[in-house]
Parts: sequence; C-alpha cells; structure tokens
Amino acid sequence: MTAIFLISMLFGLLCGQATSFCIPTEYMMHVERKECDYCLTINTTICAGYCMTRDINGKQFLPKYALSQDVCTYGDFIYKTVEIPGCPRHVSPYFSFPVAVSCKCGKCNTDYSDCVHEITKTNYCTKPQQSYLVGVSI
Repeated sequence: MTAIFLISMLFGLLCGQATSFCIPTEYMMHVERKECDYCLTINTTICAGYCMTRDINGKQFLPKYALSQDVCTYGDFIYKTVEIPGCPRHVSPYFSFPVAVSCKCGKCNTDYSDCVHEITKTNYCTKPQQSYLVGVSI
C-alpha cells in the first residue's frame, strides 16, 4: 500500500507542475496624458496564467515570509518606448512599458511587478485613439 501511495503522490506532483501554465499573453493597454490630444492603444505581452501553490494548515505557526505563494511573474522582459501623438512641446510625449519575453512561477518581485491583483476599470480611452505601430528607442 505504501508503494502505491508514493507513486500516486509523485504522479500528482508531476501533473501539478505540468498544469502550471504561466506564459507571455497578449495584452492591449491604452495610454493617454491629459495634456495630449490622443490616446495610444498598445499591443504588448504580459505574464499571465496559473502557478501551482499550496496552502498549508499550520500557517499560524510559520513566519510570514514562509507563507508567500508563487505567482506568474516575469522571467525576462524588455522595455519599449513609444511616442504619444498630439502632445504640446512642454510635455514629454514618451511612454515606456515592459514587454514579457519569458515568464516563470516564483515570488513576486515588487521592484518591477505589481503584486496586488485588483481589477481596474481605467484601461480605456477618453480621447481619439491612435494605434501603436513602431516604437521609439530612447
């Protein structure tokens, strides 16, 4: 009985890791500045997906750092810079954003990631739209 239990545990762990789908995913964001005439629609990639995690019963006995769960986060990323059209001379028209190259399941690094998942309803344009075609490197 012990061998069957160990084999089923090993199989469960392997299948759990295989179902961790954390991949670069297409994302459309809208960027505008109140001083500029247009809103820019940008197609980029972000990290999204499911990471296997475990919630243990004895969490009241563990230190807080031992309780953090894995999230889908950036493995590698690059920054691209675009120019928002219709900005007056005194306003910088440049906007930089990360582009996910690869993703991984791991601890959330607050140096470059927003680790709080909150639904925002601000990803829309209030001005005429321009689509991003070619980036400008700074």
